[in-house]
Amino acid sequence: MVSRMPEATPAPIRLVIADDQALVRGALAALLALEDDLEVAGVAADGVQAVEMVAALQPDVCLMDIQMPDMDGIDATRRVRAAHPSTRVLIVTTFARPGYLRAALDAGASGFVVKDTPAEQLAEAVRRVHAGLRVVDPALAEESLFEGMNPLSDRERQVLRLAADGRAASAVAAEVFLSAGTVRNLLSAAIGKTGAANRAQAVRIAQDKGWI
Repeated sequence: MVSRMPEATPAPIRLVIADDQALVRGALAALLALEDDLEVAGVAADGVQAVEMVAALQPDVCLMDIQMPDMDGIDATRRVRAAHPSTRVLIVTTFARPGYLRAALDAGASGFVVKDTPAEQLAEAVRRVHAGLRVVDPALAEESLFEGMNPLSDRERQVLRLAADGRAASAVAAEVFLSAGTVRNLLSAAIGKTGAANRAQAVRIAQDKGWI
């Protein structure tokens, strides 16, 4: 009688979780660690740490927030995917905005879900992303079909983001190494493209849609 060798247990899916809120980081790590096939290898507090941690730990999946200090999740996703294509990125965010969804997918993210997703569904999203599938919040995916593409250029997005705190065009110009006149022209273009009446309204519209 020939004895059969026991089947090897698959290695767990190794995760890095990036979120600037310690409470959220801890909660996500605790919930996902309860799953037998998932292993939290590390946590990061911002985009810079996320990129560094992925480089050091080589996880299978990185769960990435969007709005983080020093480097946002979109830029961090782009860097992770460029340097470590074997690590897939799942965006997990409070901000369910069509513009963010498009930007995240363009940056190379494999999935986009909101933070109030039930734990079981989040774990399944991680598994699906790891398997090479794309996972997108259904309601957000439908909404994005009707929102259209982000009409702002990279420069318009940059100056509008910097002008969000009310700083003068000259101050923005000094930071982006452009003339004040060029910055004013970019802001004017952004106001027109968003259909806003003024700069402050353009900022609000762009933020609400996830364009900046």
